[in-house]
Parts: sequence; C-alpha cells; structure tokens
Amino acid sequence: MYFGLHVGTSQGYDAAAGYAQQQGCTAVQIFSNNSRTYRVVPPDVPALERFRERRAAAGIERCAIHTSYLINLASDDPKIVNGSLRLLQNDLAVAAAGGIEFVNTHLGSYGTRPRPEGFAAVVQLLEKALEGIKPGVFLVLENSAGAGKLCGGTLEELGDFVKAVDHPQLGVCLDTAHSWAAGYQIDSQGGVDRFLGLAEQTISLERVRLFHFNDTQIPLGGNRDRHWHIGEGNIGFAGFRALLAHPGLAGKTAILETPGEEADDARNMQSIRMLLAGPKP
Repeated sequence: MYFGLHVGTSQGYDAAAGYAQQQGCTAVQIFSNNSRTYRVVPPDVPALERFRERRAAAGIERCAIHTSYLINLASDDPKIVNGSLRLLQNDLAVAAAGGIEFVNTHLGSYGTRPRPEGFAAVVQLLEKALEGIKPGVFLVLENSAGAGKLCGGTLEELGDFVKAVDHPQLGVCLDTAHSWAAGYQIDSQGGVDRFLGLAEQTISLERVRLFHFNDTQIPLGGNRDRHWHIGEGNIGFAGFRALLAHPGLAGKTAILETPGEEADDARNMQSIRMLLAGPKP
C-alpha cells in the first residue's frame, strides 16, 4: 500500500511535499483551497506542475485532494447545490492540472428531504461533476459516520451511488473511524474480513480507491466523526494489522488524518511502519 498524511499547504505546495517526504510518506492529501469557503480559486497550473515534479522527486507516488467541508450535494437549497458543484468541478480541474489521482468528497446531508429524492439529486450532480473529467483522475465518495440523515453512512448506499452513476472514474473512500462510528466492527481479523467482504459485495474493492486510516475513541455505532491516533483507540493495533494484511488492499492508498502536531504525525507513521514490519521474531 501507499501511505501518507493530510498536509497543509499554507506554506505552499513545495513545503507540503517536503514535509510529506520528511515523514516518510509515499502518498499525500491536501486541500486545494480554504476548506470552509465556497470561493473558487482557479488552478495555478505552473505551481501544480512544480508540485507534481516535487512529489516525483520525493517518491510520493499518490496524491489526493480533499474537497471543502461545505460541499452538500444532497441539499435542496439551490445556492448550496450550485456552490457545491462549482467546488467539486474546480477540484477535479486542479487534480488534472497537478497529476493528482484522487478527489475525495463528503456527500452531505439529506436534511428534511425524503432519502429517495435526495439520493436521485446526488446522482444527477455526480453525473454533472464527472462530465469532461480528465483521464487519470478519480472522484471518490467518502463514507460518513452515519449520524442523522448524512449520505453514505452504509456500504450499501455507497454501492448504490456507484451503480446508479456507473462511471469508471467514480470510486469510494473508506474512512476507518467513520466505519467504526457507523457500526462496522473492524477491531479484529474476523471483523475486518466481514467488513471488506461486504465492501466487495456491495461496492467491489476495485472501486474502493482510497482509504482514510484513523483510529477513534467513539463507541461502536456512536455515529460521531472523531479521529484518534493509530492503534490508540477502539479499532486498535489488531484492527489496523488486519487491514494491512488483507490481500484486497494491496496497492491501495491510505491517508492518515490523525490529530495533533508534527510529533504526532511522526508517531502515527511509525505505528503504520511497525504494523507493516510485523511482530519481532
């Protein structure tokens, strides 16, 4: 697998790539813009080309953009819907300009809408977003923690979106903390096997292009989005060891969105390396 961190770009793309290299990443995730605004900043093509070159030189083979937290494709408010679509289309353009493989997005909440009506609206917007998508870029839909009327809280619903849109560049991102909060018990080999078996059945693991590896202190099925350090929460080292060993994840990309500062990033990456190395003889 390819592993990395979500890295800030406030100091520029070059600094982001340098930090990821320093932490031993072979993958990285960024925001292309302020994650809490509807303002669209067109791609800075020269900067993105330099970012691509810098990643290649640093051995960072996979890259993802995480879209704005304001995106809500299920809203019935035209302003929110139009703003969300613009943000999504812009991130897809940024990804194409920078040789970035994945654009990862939350889907939003149905709010007061009946779920079938909201589902159909999301499908239409995903189809619009995928019009003219460049080769090599994948739009991936992240699972939610399942609270209230959030979209994508179950593997079944994510699979339904993929099937309804039926586009080869549409995929899924599975966040381990969200999965646990939605009720999927992935703290053991058996639990991981059942979870990924269901993902294969409902989505297909080929369509699961990206993972977010995060532990959590939220109780199983607690429906809250709270990330914690690898191995130090309820998923634990046993859960992540089972995920890393699963043959269906070979060649996949996993991004850590764990909390804290530089020392925490180093500790979490070290935990992944320890698990990959296996038990000492």
